[in-house]
Amino acid sequence: MKLLFLGSPGVGKGTYAQVLTEVLRIPQISTGDLLREEVKKETTLGKNINEIMIRGELVPDDIMIKLIKNRMSQKDCQNGFILDGFPRTLNQAEGLKDIVKIDHVLNFKANDEVIIERLSGRITCKKCSTIYHKTGNKPKKEGVCDKCGGELFERDDDKLASVKNRLDIYKKKTKPLIDYYTKEGLLVEITINKPISEIREKVITKINDYLCGKTKKIGEIN
Repeated sequence: MKLLFLGSPGVGKGTYAQVLTEVLRIPQISTGDLLREEVKKETTLGKNINEIMIRGELVPDDIMIKLIKNRMSQKDCQNGFILDGFPRTLNQAEGLKDIVKIDHVLNFKANDEVIIERLSGRITCKKCSTIYHKTGNKPKKEGVCDKCGGELFERDDDKLASVKNRLDIYKKKTKPLIDYYTKEGLLVEITINKPISEIREKVITKINDYLCGKTKKIGEIN
């Protein structure tokens, strides 16, 4: 099953993708992870990407499409995947359409105030990229990842000024994708304004029911 998750930065799509990979037994393809891996290599491309991410801007389409295509060619994607954070522009959507046929597009929604609160408290594992929150989804031990024991830190692109800029960019350049995938007949909307820790299991159940054909829509989850 080939899934695509849409939604503004910090809406929670990455967290839900991490859980669903275990339920559906398909990998999560996070563009954020792909970009950060490139940054760690300290190549010229990685350094350029790092500067763009710190400013809260979008990485050029041609770079993103190349990274995604290479990732999809790997063996663990043969039975499907969850795309998290791609596409972010109509041009990327058209590029993706030339590469693969997507089965479902899930659009995660939340109010701006909720997004800002989530991101300003978000901390990420340096080793495995698992996401936690200072108040909503704390690790068992402060500063340490539950999964791999890696160090947790606040990413530069999760700081307040960058978060606000990312939201502005999302509204201007990425939101048209909602109309695009609606016309394609692939989009289903999910509105979640409550903390992820309070509603995670309900979200996963409803998404799984939708993918299994038990329901035709999801809507707001309380």
